[in-house]
Amino acid sequence: MVNYINTMFLRINSKMKRNIIMYLILGVGILIIFNQIQISSVRGMIGVTGGGISFSGSNNDLSNINLDELKSTAHTIAAVFPVKDIKTQEDAVAIMIPIGTPEYGDELGVSFDDPINSMNTLEKLYLQIKSEVKQNPEVWQRYINLATKPVGISCEFCCGVGPVGIDSRGDLTCGCSHLPALHAVTLWLMKNTDYTDAEILREAMRWKTLFFPKNMIELGMTVAGGDISELDNLPGMVGGC
Repeated sequence: MVNYINTMFLRINSKMKRNIIMYLILGVGILIIFNQIQISSVRGMIGVTGGGISFSGSNNDLSNINLDELKSTAHTIAAVFPVKDIKTQEDAVAIMIPIGTPEYGDELGVSFDDPINSMNTLEKLYLQIKSEVKQNPEVWQRYINLATKPVGISCEFCCGVGPVGIDSRGDLTCGCSHLPALHAVTLWLMKNTDYTDAEILREAMRWKTLFFPKNMIELGMTVAGGDISELDNLPGMVGGC
């Protein structure tokens, strides 16, 4: 009788475990769909959709940026985006949230129109790209010089690490998915393109705006002197930590 009870208990326990796993998988799926709908709704506010290559605010001249003067994410937004053109929330979305596929998108397997899957792809590539860059002392030092400045290459809105996301050795200071994704883009562009530091920083800010629409748009509008009282319809974070 005892053995029979134990057997029945194990069967019930096993069934409960399967149900729990099933519910967890379902919950993750719903979260992914919800986040994709959120980022689509942001674009819907300005009447744009994905497809093709399109870059918001890409004509902003970055040649005169002094990176040493940037002391916060807000400073960086003001430097790499044409915030003078921001008058409304729709302006900020159009200028700061990119659409389409960046010119490096095919090589990395990422698209602005698919921020969650792109974030996951970049996160998986991070360690490999970091290892490759460390083999080139000049590029690695360039990366350290940029990424240890308080320029916003960080996940500050989900983890509170501030505008710097690495330590002096180049190691990430947070374990969320957003941070390695941002740094994978930064490292890859330094290694494989002739982008200037300012251009790389702008790309990092574009991805960061995709990951944290409400916070970044709010900062952009604050810098531009716009009204931030009606930003509740923007998602706070795309993708999970």
